[in-house]
Amino acid sequence: MNNKLILEMAKYYENQPERIQHYIKVFSYAKMIGEVEKIPAEKQQILETAAIVHDIGIKASEAKYGDLSGKHQEELGPAIAEEMLQRLNYDKKIIERVSYLVAHHHTYNNIDDVDHQILVEADFLVNVHENYNPYSSAAEAYKRIFKTDTGKKLFKIMYGIEE
Repeated sequence: MNNKLILEMAKYYENQPERIQHYIKVFSYAKMIGEVEKIPAEKQQILETAAIVHDIGIKASEAKYGDLSGKHQEELGPAIAEEMLQRLNYDKKIIERVSYLVAHHHTYNNIDDVDHQILVEADFLVNVHENYNPYSSAAEAYKRIFKTDTGKKLFKIMYGIEE
């Protein structure tokens, strides 16, 4: 089912390869971290789906506010994600949780469950490389954000963080 969603998102971001590359990377890291951490199958499905659509609010944010603000993405993204997921016949329970995650993926306090934690970590792994890091350094991001063993290990390997 997610392959159809990946293609739908590619159409959504037509002629914007950097956005397509971004969600594919976040999806890949989220999938791997969730599998290694052995999260329940339903949460894994939600996580992978959310990773694909997590930044779906960017286009609407640019159109409405003229920026890429994480808060604006969180505000505008859920309705767009819900419409796309409904059109692709996702289960209502998955749509509701994915919508919540889209609405909170740039909110780093009050992370409420493992799917949320892993989505934030996967997005950070990519964002630090793509030069979007709301913290002053990679080390600070690592200390504040990363909780899963797998996410921590990847971050240390990628960015040379020493504890």
